[in-house]
Amino acid sequence: MKFTKMQGLGNDYLYVYDEVPEDIEELSRKMSDRHFGAGSDGMIYITKSDIADFNMRIFNADGSEAKMCGNGIRCVGKYVYEKGYTDKRELKIETLSGIKYLKLNFCGTCVKSVTVNMGTVTVMKDKIIDTDLGEIYLTPVSVGNPHVVIFTEDIEAVELEKIGPLIETHREFPDGVNVEFVQTLGENEIRMRVWERGSGITMACGTGACASTMAAVSKGICDNDTDIRVHLDGGVLTTKVTAGDCLLMTGPAEFVYEGEIKL
Repeated sequence: MKFTKMQGLGNDYLYVYDEVPEDIEELSRKMSDRHFGAGSDGMIYITKSDIADFNMRIFNADGSEAKMCGNGIRCVGKYVYEKGYTDKRELKIETLSGIKYLKLNFCGTCVKSVTVNMGTVTVMKDKIIDTDLGEIYLTPVSVGNPHVVIFTEDIEAVELEKIGPLIETHREFPDGVNVEFVQTLGENEIRMRVWERGSGITMACGTGACASTMAAVSKGICDNDTDIRVHLDGGVLTTKVTAGDCLLMTGPAEFVYEGEIKL
């Protein structure tokens, strides 16, 4: 099996242009292992689509399937263009959370960054949940996949490895949930750390940045129709909430290496 490792702000996946195999759960766990495999946050399979330009399916490091990945879909745009599967500079990508629209941004002939129209992002009523670490106030957000956003004054003090799994697997979220902690840095500038459902702590989460942006705008922390800089462990994403609560996300996409494994 040939694969390509790519990353967006350190959120890394193994990309394969092929149909999804029957043993994908086991394969994703094996390939994602950072000691015995290639090492990644999961695998992304790309195929042609009947309703869009391409279809993407995302499998986490634990083998579970995700509906959407913001960093992953940017890499899909770069992958299909630079590998010659398309010459389009604006793409429609089919995902389990609907069709997403991509605009490729170039430096010369190379795709330097990708802007994704994530569609409508929905902020729900705040919740309080009980955990072994006490009560936690959070804001549920849907970006096609489930998130909760927790605002804090000192993000570096958050013990993400302890609190993340408690919230991900809490009874309030029977299907699991992505967990974002957010701190305000300045005007339209926030810092975010993430515990991803099915992957744990990652360097970045594109849908998490979108969820955090919409939560911040809904609470008046950040402005509508304005570029917002979201600082993640792997770098910075730029987001913007447009009319109709649609959200644009712009960030880099990079090749890491090409690989081949005998299965």
